Amino acid sequence: MINLAKLEQQAPGLVPLAKTAATSLEKTGLTGQRAAVQLVLDHSGSMSSYYNDGSVQHLAEQALGLSVNLDDDGVVPLIFFGSYVEQYDDVRLDNYAGIIQRVHPKVHWGSTDYVAGMQAAIDEHQNSGATDPGLIIFQTDGEPDNRRAVEKLLKKASGLPIFWAFIGFGGRVSFLERLDDLRGRKVDNASFFHAADPHNVSDAQLYDAITGEYAQWITAAKAAGILP
Repeated sequence: MINLAKLEQQAPGLVPLAKTAATSLEKTGLTGQRAAVQLVLDHSGSMSSYYNDGSVQHLAEQALGLSVNLDDDGVVPLIFFGSYVEQYDDVRLDNYAGIIQRVHPKVHWGSTDYVAGMQAAIDEHQNSGATDPGLIIFQTDGEPDNRRAVEKLLKKASGLPIFWAFIGFGGRVSFLERLDDLRGRKVDNASFFHAADPHNVSDAQLYDAITGEYAQWITAAKAAGILP
């Protein structure tokens, strides 16, 4: 966790988000819990309006606001997926303002290959040497290219110390609802929050949706031997 005084000095604009995230963590008994937060973003063509209107930028700020309560490095790995994965920069305390507008023009528009994005997040967590569980905020506005492959990967990943917080923008999110209740997993390793219109979703609503199920996963993962 990053000290609030340090945060006020380095990134004062992030303080309200960090405080809201801290409240959500406290309500679910997660104060002091550690996690390595990542952000995985849909860069399919249908997402263009959400990039243009600031919705994706705000989600990046929300992810960092949560991360500073869970991790001490102030860094959120940033992964874009469309037809394939692209990574250019991380979201950090010293660059978070306007990062999406700076980075996403470099990213190709594509389809909606969830598997590519999910596998990249798994690889990022494993290759980083992180000893804390992974908390992956995975955003999309549509159906995946291959439903069966996504379900297979989520089941396989249920034995890993990684939790998936799926965030759906817009209206085409029925598949995410299915993933939230997917059978055949070692533990329930995913949550789903429908931010149909991101501008009408409060920070507290988003954080509560993520932290509530993340807390349940921590308990289940420890019972299953996935976490110590």
